[in-house]
Amino acid sequence: MSQQGHRRPRLSKKLLAVVSALVLGGGGVAIVAGNANAGQDASRTGQVTATIDCPDVGDKLTAVPDGARAEVDENLAQLDVQVADAYRQLAGGQVRGKAQQDALLGRLRDQRGTTISRVSDAIGRSGGRQDGLGALSGCSMKEAPAQEDTAADGARSIGQKAGPAKSDFVDITKVRPDAKAPAASAAASKGTFTSECGRNENGHFNPDNVIVAPGVSNGAHHMHDYVGNKTTSAFSTNNSLAASGTTCANGDQSTYYWPVLRLRDGRAERDAKAPGGGQDANVGTILRPKQASISFKGSPAGPVKAMPRFLRIITGDAKAFSNGTANANASWSCTGFEDRQLKDKYPLCPKGSDVVRTFTFQSCWDGRNTDSANHRTHVDFPDRNGRCKKGFTAIPQLVERVTYGVAPGARFAVDSFPEQLHKPVTDHGDFINVMSDGLMARAVGCINGGRSCR
Repeated sequence: MSQQGHRRPRLSKKLLAVVSALVLGGGGVAIVAGNANAGQDASRTGQVTATIDCPDVGDKLTAVPDGARAEVDENLAQLDVQVADAYRQLAGGQVRGKAQQDALLGRLRDQRGTTISRVSDAIGRSGGRQDGLGALSGCSMKEAPAQEDTAADGARSIGQKAGPAKSDFVDITKVRPDAKAPAASAAASKGTFTSECGRNENGHFNPDNVIVAPGVSNGAHHMHDYVGNKTTSAFSTNNSLAASGTTCANGDQSTYYWPVLRLRDGRAERDAKAPGGGQDANVGTILRPKQASISFKGSPAGPVKAMPRFLRIITGDAKAFSNGTANANASWSCTGFEDRQLKDKYPLCPKGSDVVRTFTFQSCWDGRNTDSANHRTHVDFPDRNGRCKKGFTAIPQLVERVTYGVAPGARFAVDSFPEQLHKPVTDHGDFINVMSDGLMARAVGCINGGRSCR
């Protein structure tokens, strides 16, 4: 994702009057005095918060030889650790004034430079080449509206935490309908295939991401909810996933996961002092979905072909607050109002209406690869008419719809990397297809045949 247009000017000395304290092993947010140059939302409240904005090195990778993959993944995960550690120093009040801020960014630049060199070296030793990574070591400060009412979500009892701000929420009843679907052609594949996989009744949580950071514990720096495959963790392999049991009634062993949603209620969850939880600024009661619907749909332009087993797809961008929205794909809404979908706001739902998160995955595949260097370029979205670009073929489109019972007016937030401040735009979903060839063939047959199957 391009970083052009996402750099921010350094904060003034006045703006760097840090007043919050770090608790629970790190992960608080620095609430700082407002100034006239802060964003429009922040200027209305007089407070902004500072976070760290770094280029996403992993997204810039175009080709990583198989022999370099493990070393590259390990170093990409280390870059995330470095940013999180720097953010904790900023948030914990250890950085005061422009000189200390510049020193923090300088140390971070040097750390990242060394780690990025290791990424380039690993690719080079395996016969590959990746230009331009060295220019991605530098980071800057970024401003955002501060959390205005810390008492309302109990933050004072567990430490000042990063986001969300009041301006991150909107009354869904005041949002205009905007949801549109491409018109279906006569050749459209109109069937659906549903996997009933429950709503994580077995309590499968971890802060790993086996797609982006395989072999790295706490590679996500936020907690994930899982349905489907029962054993997914950072250390899963294709073989272990294929040997695993599943929560899906039809035997679908695929792994489906997304960041947990939490009430900002001041209560200490079981992970309050753990990595991915309180140590990474993810606090409050984890909400169990009321429903988690897993369905595969067809293409409005024609028939679909089978996905390959172990195809990996990520939809959305966990770092969209700093990266920009090029790969963001968040969709927030409320039951009864799903003709209006929010990309960068949390919905405030009226009484009797549930919060809805919808993850609509890429449905065009390059026909060759089950993954790619940046975990994105092997798949794509169709155009506005539902057609795949040249060289890509339509596959069943995964749509996950997850609902939560949230009291009207209650504050909640999605888990995130600590420096991403729990912004709604960072919502994302992850999927590894582990359906047997027979089950996938059945799904494709149902979709192309216009039937609804489970």
